[in-house]
Amino acid sequence: MSLHSEIRLLGDQALAASRRMVSLSTRRKNDILEAMAQEIGARRAVIQAANAQDVAEARTAGLSAALVDRLTLTDAGIGAMIRGIREVAALPDPVGKRLAKRVRPNGIVIEKRRVPIGVVAIIFESRPNVTADAAVLCIKSSNAVILRGGKEALRSNQAIATALAEGGQKAGLPRHAVQFIATIDREAVRELVQMDDRIDVVIPRGGESLIRAVVEQARVPVLKHYKGVCHVYVDAAADLDMALAIVENAKCQRPGTCNAAETLLVHAGVAAAFLPRFAELCARRKVEVRADEAAREIVPSFAVASEEDWYAEYLELILAARVVKDLRAAIDHINKYGSRHSDAIVTRDERSAKKFLKEVDSAAVFVNASTRLHDGYEFGLGAEMGISTDKLHARGPMGLEELTTYKYLVRGTGQLRG
Repeated sequence: MSLHSEIRLLGDQALAASRRMVSLSTRRKNDILEAMAQEIGARRAVIQAANAQDVAEARTAGLSAALVDRLTLTDAGIGAMIRGIREVAALPDPVGKRLAKRVRPNGIVIEKRRVPIGVVAIIFESRPNVTADAAVLCIKSSNAVILRGGKEALRSNQAIATALAEGGQKAGLPRHAVQFIATIDREAVRELVQMDDRIDVVIPRGGESLIRAVVEQARVPVLKHYKGVCHVYVDAAADLDMALAIVENAKCQRPGTCNAAETLLVHAGVAAAFLPRFAELCARRKVEVRADEAAREIVPSFAVASEEDWYAEYLELILAARVVKDLRAAIDHINKYGSRHSDAIVTRDERSAKKFLKEVDSAAVFVNASTRLHDGYEFGLGAEMGISTDKLHARGPMGLEELTTYKYLVRGTGQLRG
Protein backbone atom coordinates (compact mmCIF):
# COMPACT_ATOMS: atom_id res chain seq x y z
CA MET A 1 0.00 0.00 0.00
CA SER A 2 1.33 3.46 -0.90
CA LEU A 3 1.90 6.05 1.83
CA HIS A 4 -0.93 8.14 0.37
CA SER A 5 -3.33 5.20 0.60
CA GLU A 6 -2.11 4.29 4.08
CA ILE A 7 -2.76 7.77 5.49
CA ARG A 8 -6.11 8.01 3.72
CA LEU A 9 -7.10 4.70 5.30
CA LEU A 10 -6.22 6.05 8.75
CA GLY A 11 -8.45 9.03 7.98
CA ASP A 12 -11.33 6.82 6.85
CA GLN A 13 -11.03 4.71 9.99
CA ALA A 14 -10.85 7.76 12.26
CA LEU A 15 -13.89 9.31 10.62
CA ALA A 16 -15.90 6.12 11.11
CA ALA A 17 -14.75 5.90 14.74
CA SER A 18 -15.70 9.53 15.39
CA ARG A 19 -19.29 8.76 14.35
CA ARG A 20 -19.41 6.06 17.02
CA MET A 21 -17.71 8.20 19.67
CA VAL A 22 -20.64 10.62 19.84
CA SER A 23 -22.88 7.95 21.37
CA LEU A 24 -20.58 7.20 24.33
CA SER A 25 -21.90 8.24 27.74
CA THR A 26 -19.72 10.03 30.27
CA ARG A 27 -19.64 6.88 32.41
CA ARG A 28 -18.52 4.78 29.45
CA LYS A 29 -15.77 7.23 28.58
CA ASN A 30 -14.53 7.27 32.16
CA ASP A 31 -14.49 3.45 32.19
CA ILE A 32 -12.45 3.56 28.97
CA LEU A 33 -9.95 5.97 30.51
CA GLU A 34 -9.60 3.80 33.60
CA ALA A 35 -8.96 0.78 31.38
CA MET A 36 -6.31 2.80 29.53
CA ALA A 37 -4.62 3.72 32.80
CA GLN A 38 -4.59 0.09 33.88
CA GLU A 39 -3.16 -1.05 30.55
CA ILE A 40 -0.33 1.50 30.78
CA GLY A 41 0.46 0.08 34.21
CA ALA A 42 0.32 -3.51 32.97
CA ARG A 43 2.67 -2.69 30.07
CA ARG A 44 5.07 -0.57 32.09
CA ALA A 45 8.03 -2.86 31.36
CA VAL A 46 7.28 -2.98 27.63
CA ILE A 47 6.99 0.82 27.46
CA GLN A 48 10.21 1.32 29.41
CA ALA A 49 12.09 -1.13 27.18
CA ALA A 50 10.90 0.73 24.08
CA ASN A 51 11.88 4.03 25.66
CA ALA A 52 15.33 2.72 26.57
CA GLN A 53 15.94 1.96 22.88
CA ASP A 54 14.83 5.47 21.88
CA VAL A 55 17.06 7.06 24.52
CA ALA A 56 20.06 4.96 23.48
CA GLU A 57 19.62 5.96 19.83
CA ALA A 58 19.19 9.62 20.82
CA ARG A 59 22.48 9.59 22.71
CA THR A 60 24.25 7.84 19.84
CA ALA A 61 22.87 10.47 17.46
CA GLY A 62 24.29 13.21 19.65
CA LEU A 63 21.03 14.80 20.79
CA SER A 64 21.46 17.40 23.52
CA ALA A 65 21.15 16.47 27.17
CA ALA A 66 17.97 18.57 27.39
CA LEU A 67 16.34 16.66 24.51
CA VAL A 68 17.37 13.31 25.96
CA ASP A 69 15.89 14.37 29.30
CA ARG A 70 12.56 15.27 27.66
CA LEU A 71 12.59 11.94 25.85
CA THR A 72 13.31 9.78 28.90
CA LEU A 73 10.40 8.00 30.60
CA THR A 74 11.29 7.16 34.18
CA ASP A 75 9.21 4.92 36.41
CA ALA A 76 7.92 8.08 38.09
CA GLY A 77 7.09 9.51 34.68
CA ILE A 78 4.92 6.52 33.80
CA GLY A 79 3.26 6.81 37.19
CA ALA A 80 2.51 10.46 36.44
CA MET A 81 1.07 9.44 33.05
CA ILE A 82 -1.30 7.00 34.75
CA ARG A 83 -2.38 9.63 37.31
CA GLY A 84 -2.89 12.11 34.48
CA ILE A 85 -5.29 9.75 32.70
CA ARG A 86 -7.32 9.35 35.88
CA GLU A 87 -7.34 13.10 36.46
CA VAL A 88 -8.86 13.62 33.02
CA ALA A 89 -11.48 10.98 33.81
CA ALA A 90 -12.43 12.97 36.92
CA LEU A 91 -12.96 16.21 34.98
CA PRO A 92 -16.46 17.35 33.98
CA ASP A 93 -17.57 16.14 30.55
CA PRO A 94 -18.12 19.14 28.24
CA VAL A 95 -20.01 17.15 25.60
CA GLY A 96 -23.74 17.86 25.59
CA LYS A 97 -23.44 20.91 27.85
CA ARG A 98 -26.16 23.48 27.06
CA LEU A 99 -24.65 26.87 26.24
CA ALA A 100 -27.89 28.75 25.51
CA LYS A 101 -31.61 28.24 25.05
CA ARG A 102 -34.23 30.53 23.58
CA VAL A 103 -37.86 30.25 22.50
CA ARG A 104 -38.75 32.29 19.42
CA PRO A 105 -42.09 34.10 18.96
CA ASN A 106 -43.22 31.44 16.49
CA GLY A 107 -42.74 28.76 19.15
CA ILE A 108 -39.56 27.03 17.95
CA VAL A 109 -37.15 26.13 20.76
CA ILE A 110 -33.43 26.63 19.98
CA GLU A 111 -30.68 25.12 22.09
CA LYS A 112 -26.96 25.57 21.62
CA ARG A 113 -24.99 22.56 22.91
CA ARG A 114 -21.36 21.45 22.96
CA VAL A 115 -20.46 18.59 20.60
CA PRO A 116 -17.16 16.90 19.67
CA ILE A 117 -15.04 18.39 16.90
CA GLY A 118 -14.80 14.95 15.25
CA VAL A 119 -11.35 13.84 14.08
CA VAL A 120 -8.33 15.53 15.65
CA ALA A 121 -4.78 15.09 14.36
CA ILE A 122 -1.94 15.75 16.80
CA ILE A 123 1.61 16.26 15.50
CA PHE A 124 4.23 16.54 18.22
CA GLU A 125 7.90 16.20 19.13
CA SER A 126 10.09 14.64 21.83
CA ARG A 127 7.97 14.04 24.92
CA PRO A 128 6.32 10.58 24.85
CA ASN A 129 3.84 11.58 27.58
CA VAL A 130 2.13 13.80 24.97
CA THR A 131 0.85 10.59 23.36
CA ALA A 132 -1.19 9.82 26.46
CA ASP A 133 -2.21 13.43 27.16
CA ALA A 134 -3.50 13.95 23.63
CA ALA A 135 -5.32 10.64 23.37
CA VAL A 136 -7.15 10.83 26.68
CA LEU A 137 -8.24 14.44 26.17
CA CYS A 138 -9.67 13.50 22.78
CA ILE A 139 -11.46 10.44 24.17
CA LYS A 140 -12.98 12.37 27.08
CA SER A 141 -14.26 14.98 24.62
CA SER A 142 -15.64 12.21 22.32
CA ASN A 143 -13.21 12.79 19.46
CA ALA A 144 -11.24 10.28 17.41
CA VAL A 145 -7.51 11.07 17.28
CA ILE A 146 -4.61 10.39 14.92
CA LEU A 147 -1.20 10.77 16.58
CA ARG A 148 2.08 11.49 14.85
CA GLY A 149 5.11 11.84 17.13
CA GLY A 150 8.74 12.61 16.42
CA LYS A 151 11.15 9.97 15.13
CA GLU A 152 13.30 10.28 18.27
CA ALA A 153 10.44 8.80 20.36
CA LEU A 154 8.97 6.42 17.78
CA ARG A 155 9.16 3.20 19.83
CA SER A 156 8.00 4.87 23.04
CA ASN A 157 5.04 6.57 21.36
CA GLN A 158 3.99 3.41 19.57
CA ALA A 159 4.12 1.35 22.77
CA ILE A 160 2.02 3.93 24.63
CA ALA A 161 -0.49 4.34 21.79
CA THR A 162 -0.91 0.56 21.51
CA ALA A 163 -1.55 0.28 25.24
CA LEU A 164 -4.11 3.07 25.15
CA ALA A 165 -5.96 1.69 22.12
CA GLU A 166 -6.05 -1.91 23.31
CA GLY A 167 -6.83 -1.02 26.92
CA GLY A 168 -9.63 1.30 25.82
CA GLN A 169 -11.16 -1.29 23.50
CA LYS A 170 -11.53 -3.67 26.46
CA ALA A 171 -13.94 -1.13 27.99
CA GLY A 172 -15.83 -0.26 24.80
CA LEU A 173 -13.67 2.26 22.95
CA PRO A 174 -14.61 2.17 19.24
CA ARG A 175 -11.93 0.57 17.11
CA HIS A 176 -9.60 3.08 15.43
CA ALA A 177 -10.61 5.90 17.80
CA VAL A 178 -6.89 6.12 18.74
CA GLN A 179 -4.45 5.61 15.85
CA PHE A 180 -0.71 6.19 15.63
CA ILE A 181 1.29 6.93 12.47
CA ALA A 182 4.34 4.69 12.74
CA THR A 183 6.27 5.90 9.70
CA ILE A 184 8.98 8.55 10.12
CA ASP A 185 8.54 9.68 6.51
CA ARG A 186 7.80 13.43 6.63
CA GLU A 187 5.53 13.03 3.62
CA ALA A 188 3.06 11.38 6.01
CA VAL A 189 2.54 14.73 7.74
CA ARG A 190 1.79 16.47 4.46
CA GLU A 191 -0.72 13.76 3.52
CA LEU A 192 -2.34 13.98 6.95
CA VAL A 193 -2.79 17.74 7.11
CA GLN A 194 -4.29 17.93 3.63
CA MET A 195 -7.16 15.51 4.36
CA ASP A 196 -9.76 18.20 4.91
CA ASP A 197 -12.47 15.69 4.01
CA ARG A 198 -11.49 13.45 6.94
CA ILE A 199 -9.62 15.54 9.52
CA ASP A 200 -11.43 18.39 11.31
CA VAL A 201 -8.50 20.08 13.06
CA VAL A 202 -4.72 19.70 13.35
CA ILE A 203 -2.86 20.62 16.54
CA PRO A 204 0.95 20.78 16.19
CA ARG A 205 2.90 20.73 19.44
CA GLY A 206 6.61 21.42 19.25
CA GLY A 207 9.13 23.95 18.00
CA GLU A 208 8.42 26.87 15.70
CA SER A 209 9.89 25.11 12.65
CA LEU A 210 7.51 22.15 13.07
CA ILE A 211 4.49 24.38 13.51
CA ARG A 212 5.32 26.57 10.51
CA ALA A 213 5.86 23.48 8.34
CA VAL A 214 2.43 22.15 9.34
CA VAL A 215 0.71 25.49 8.66
CA GLU A 216 2.37 25.87 5.25
CA GLN A 217 1.23 22.42 4.14
CA ALA A 218 -2.21 22.22 5.77
CA ARG A 219 -5.62 22.43 4.16
CA VAL A 220 -7.14 21.49 7.52
CA PRO A 221 -7.63 24.22 10.19
CA VAL A 222 -4.61 24.42 12.54
CA LEU A 223 -4.69 25.41 16.23
CA LYS A 224 -1.24 26.66 17.22
CA HIS A 225 1.20 29.11 18.64
CA TYR A 226 4.48 29.76 16.84
CA LYS A 227 6.51 30.89 19.85
CA GLY A 228 6.28 32.53 23.24
CA VAL A 229 7.89 35.97 23.40
CA CYS A 230 6.50 36.77 26.84
CA HIS A 231 7.00 40.03 28.77
CA VAL A 232 7.03 41.23 32.36
CA TYR A 233 6.49 44.99 32.75
CA VAL A 234 7.51 46.60 36.05
CA ASP A 235 5.30 49.65 36.41
CA ALA A 236 6.10 52.91 38.22
CA ALA A 237 3.70 51.80 40.97
CA ALA A 238 5.15 48.29 41.31
CA ASP A 239 6.05 46.57 44.57
CA LEU A 240 9.70 46.00 43.65
CA ASP A 241 10.12 42.96 45.90
CA MET A 242 7.13 41.36 44.21
CA ALA A 243 8.42 42.37 40.79
CA LEU A 244 11.80 40.76 41.44
CA ALA A 245 10.16 37.49 42.57
CA ILE A 246 7.85 37.43 39.54
CA VAL A 247 10.67 38.09 37.08
CA GLU A 248 12.79 35.35 38.68
CA ASN A 249 9.96 32.81 38.47
CA ALA A 250 8.91 33.83 34.96
CA LYS A 251 12.46 33.53 33.59
CA CYS A 252 14.21 30.93 35.72
CA GLN A 253 11.67 28.36 36.93
CA ARG A 254 11.66 26.58 33.54
CA PRO A 255 13.32 28.78 30.91
CA GLY A 256 12.72 26.32 28.05
CA THR A 257 8.92 26.64 28.09
CA CYS A 258 6.72 28.79 25.86
CA ASN A 259 5.33 30.79 28.81
CA ALA A 260 8.73 31.76 30.25
CA ALA A 261 9.54 35.48 30.16
CA GLU A 262 11.90 36.60 27.40
CA THR A 263 11.75 40.40 27.83
CA LEU A 264 11.71 42.67 30.88
CA LEU A 265 10.29 46.18 30.55
CA VAL A 266 10.89 48.64 33.38
CA HIS A 267 9.30 52.07 33.87
CA ALA A 268 11.90 54.83 33.81
CA GLY A 269 10.67 56.07 37.19
CA VAL A 270 11.78 52.90 39.01
CA ALA A 271 14.60 51.71 36.74
CA ALA A 272 17.41 53.11 38.91
CA ALA A 273 16.00 51.38 41.99
CA PHE A 274 15.03 48.10 40.34
CA LEU A 275 17.69 47.27 37.75
CA PRO A 276 20.68 46.93 40.13
CA ARG A 277 18.67 44.45 42.23
CA PHE A 278 17.64 42.68 39.05
CA ALA A 279 21.30 42.49 37.98
CA GLU A 280 22.21 40.83 41.29
CA LEU A 281 19.46 38.28 40.73
CA CYS A 282 20.71 37.55 37.21
CA ALA A 283 24.28 37.10 38.42
CA ARG A 284 23.11 34.66 41.06
CA ARG A 285 20.86 32.71 38.65
CA LYS A 286 23.36 32.94 35.74
CA VAL A 287 20.99 34.84 33.45
CA GLU A 288 22.53 36.75 30.56
CA VAL A 289 20.90 40.17 30.09
CA ARG A 290 20.79 41.99 26.73
CA ALA A 291 19.68 45.55 27.37
CA ASP A 292 18.98 48.88 25.71
CA GLU A 293 21.15 51.95 26.25
CA ALA A 294 19.02 53.35 29.10
CA ALA A 295 19.29 50.11 31.07
CA ARG A 296 23.03 49.86 30.41
CA GLU A 297 23.56 53.36 31.77
CA ILE A 298 22.31 51.99 35.10
CA VAL A 299 23.97 48.54 34.84
CA PRO A 300 26.94 48.79 32.41
CA SER A 301 27.67 45.06 32.67
CA PHE A 302 24.53 44.22 30.67
CA ALA A 303 25.22 43.16 27.07
CA VAL A 304 24.00 45.35 24.21
CA ALA A 305 20.58 44.36 22.84
CA SER A 306 19.96 44.33 19.10
CA GLU A 307 16.62 44.84 17.37
CA GLU A 308 16.42 41.06 16.90
CA ASP A 309 16.54 40.54 20.68
CA TRP A 310 13.12 42.14 21.14
CA TYR A 311 11.63 39.43 18.88
CA ALA A 312 13.67 36.56 20.35
CA GLU A 313 12.33 33.45 22.06
CA TYR A 314 15.53 32.33 23.79
CA LEU A 315 14.20 29.29 25.69
CA GLU A 316 17.27 29.52 27.90
CA LEU A 317 18.70 31.76 30.61
CA ILE A 318 18.85 34.91 28.48
CA LEU A 319 16.58 37.91 28.99
CA ALA A 320 16.19 41.13 27.01
CA ALA A 321 15.66 44.29 29.11
CA ARG A 322 14.42 47.75 28.15
CA VAL A 323 13.58 50.92 30.05
CA VAL A 324 10.30 52.50 28.87
CA LYS A 325 9.04 55.98 29.62
CA ASP A 326 5.50 54.99 30.61
CA LEU A 327 2.73 52.39 30.50
CA ARG A 328 1.76 53.40 26.94
CA ALA A 329 5.28 52.64 25.71
CA ALA A 330 5.24 49.27 27.46
CA ILE A 331 1.94 48.26 25.86
CA ASP A 332 3.12 49.43 22.43
CA HIS A 333 6.35 47.43 22.78
CA ILE A 334 4.47 44.25 23.75
CA ASN A 335 1.94 44.55 20.94
CA LYS A 336 4.73 45.16 18.40
CA TYR A 337 7.33 42.58 19.44
CA GLY A 338 5.32 40.00 21.40
CA SER A 339 3.80 36.74 20.21
CA ARG A 340 0.35 37.25 21.80
CA HIS A 341 1.07 34.47 24.28
CA SER A 342 1.57 35.56 27.93
CA ASP A 343 2.36 39.03 29.27
CA ALA A 344 2.37 40.48 32.79
CA ILE A 345 2.33 43.81 34.60
CA VAL A 346 3.51 44.33 38.16
CA THR A 347 1.72 47.33 39.68
CA ARG A 348 -0.28 48.61 42.66
CA ASP A 349 -2.13 51.10 40.44
CA GLU A 350 -5.54 49.66 39.52
CA ARG A 351 -5.99 52.06 36.59
CA SER A 352 -2.69 50.93 35.08
CA ALA A 353 -3.66 47.29 35.63
CA LYS A 354 -7.01 47.74 33.90
CA LYS A 355 -5.43 49.55 30.95
CA PHE A 356 -2.82 46.79 30.56
CA LEU A 357 -5.47 44.05 30.73
CA LYS A 358 -7.62 45.80 28.15
CA GLU A 359 -4.99 46.83 25.61
CA VAL A 360 -2.38 44.04 25.58
CA ASP A 361 -3.46 41.67 22.80
CA SER A 362 -2.39 38.29 24.20
CA ALA A 363 -4.03 34.97 24.99
CA ALA A 364 -3.37 35.48 28.71
CA VAL A 365 -2.61 38.79 30.43
CA PHE A 366 -1.50 38.85 34.08
CA VAL A 367 -1.50 41.42 36.86
CA ASN A 368 0.99 40.76 39.68
CA ALA A 369 1.54 37.13 38.71
CA SER A 370 4.09 35.09 36.74
CA THR A 371 3.59 34.28 33.07
CA ARG A 372 4.51 30.68 33.98
CA LEU A 373 0.97 30.31 35.33
CA HIS A 374 -0.41 30.24 31.77
CA ASP A 375 -1.10 26.53 31.79
CA GLY A 376 -4.16 24.30 31.67
CA TYR A 377 -3.42 22.66 35.01
CA GLU A 378 -2.75 26.01 36.73
CA PHE A 379 -5.98 27.40 35.26
CA GLY A 380 -7.95 24.47 36.71
CA LEU A 381 -8.63 22.91 33.31
CA GLY A 382 -6.73 19.69 33.99
CA ALA A 383 -4.46 18.46 31.23
CA GLU A 384 -4.06 20.54 28.09
CA MET A 385 -3.32 19.89 24.45
CA GLY A 386 -1.13 22.97 24.28
CA ILE A 387 -1.60 26.74 24.19
CA SER A 388 -3.16 28.55 21.26
CA THR A 389 -2.45 32.17 20.33
CA ASP A 390 -5.06 32.04 17.59
CA LYS A 391 -8.34 33.92 18.03
CA LEU A 392 -10.46 31.28 16.26
CA HIS A 393 -11.52 28.68 17.51
CA ALA A 394 -9.58 28.42 20.78
CA ARG A 395 -7.27 30.83 22.60
CA GLY A 396 -5.04 30.01 25.54
CA PRO A 397 -4.82 26.54 27.13
CA MET A 398 -6.57 23.91 25.02
CA GLY A 399 -8.39 21.60 27.41
CA LEU A 400 -11.54 19.56 27.07
CA GLU A 401 -13.90 22.42 26.18
CA GLU A 402 -11.50 23.62 23.48
CA LEU A 403 -11.72 20.16 21.88
CA THR A 404 -15.43 20.68 21.32
CA THR A 405 -17.51 22.89 19.05
CA TYR A 406 -21.26 23.43 19.19
CA LYS A 407 -24.38 22.93 17.20
CA TYR A 408 -27.95 24.22 17.35
CA LEU A 409 -30.76 21.84 18.24
CA VAL A 410 -34.08 23.20 17.01
CA ARG A 411 -37.49 21.78 18.00
CA GLY A 412 -40.72 22.83 16.39
CA THR A 413 -44.35 21.83 16.04
CA GLY A 414 -44.67 22.30 12.29
CA GLN A 415 -43.48 25.91 11.95
CA LEU A 416 -42.70 27.17 8.45
CA ARG A 417 -40.94 30.34 7.25
CA GLY A 418 -43.35 32.83 5.75
